[in-house]
Amino acid sequence: MTDTLRVLQFGDSVFPVGAFSFSNGLESAVQHAAVRDKESLREFVGSVTRTAATGDGVALLVAHRAARAGDLDLVRDADEAVYLRKLNEETRTMTVRMGRKLAEAAGHIVGESLLTARMRDADAGGIAVTYPVALGVLFAALDLDEREAFAAHQYGAALMVLSAAVRLMRVDHLDTQAILFAVNETVPAMYEQVATAGLDEMQTFAPMADVLAAAHLHAHVRMFMN
Repeated sequence: MTDTLRVLQFGDSVFPVGAFSFSNGLESAVQHAAVRDKESLREFVGSVTRTAATGDGVALLVAHRAARAGDLDLVRDADEAVYLRKLNEETRTMTVRMGRKLAEAAGHIVGESLLTARMRDADAGGIAVTYPVALGVLFAALDLDEREAFAAHQYGAALMVLSAAVRLMRVDHLDTQAILFAVNETVPAMYEQVATAGLDEMQTFAPMADVLAAAHLHAHVRMFMN
């Protein structure tokens, strides 16, 4: 039961990493009419979670295994791989800010771990801590399975969009929960797809998302930071 509760705690959407400040691209998608209704929202969430799995999800799994082996260099490589694949300023800001907040919170709650060592390394002028890598290292420190870390990451990516949707669109909580329920069913297949991938095989090709993020950067009115 303790393991289940830890997954729930650190995978919770209200865990203080600042996720509420971001829409994972939805605000710009709504502004430019790429997302208009429940059906297009479902498609958008599916796209976000697929990209999260084949990009950040791979780095999370690599970082989890590296943390289990005590390999700080490989954890650092995973952070670098995530950061370099964020093509726009807002997504880089999101992953770095949430990653640091998670590392800080974990140090306060859990205590000394490879994640706190990684944060000190970043503070010394190294590569920044990113959110998916921090989550993978934290779950390894808690002796939680990599599948649980991957599931928590995918859940968070979807919920970030859906939580923003109720503030940006004419959808209600029941609509968003139905979409979340359907998207969650795809997570096991996504895990199997990327479980054996290495950092060189990370795929983040989502040109429409990058265009929308670039447009959002210069928007005059916005509720979210990306």
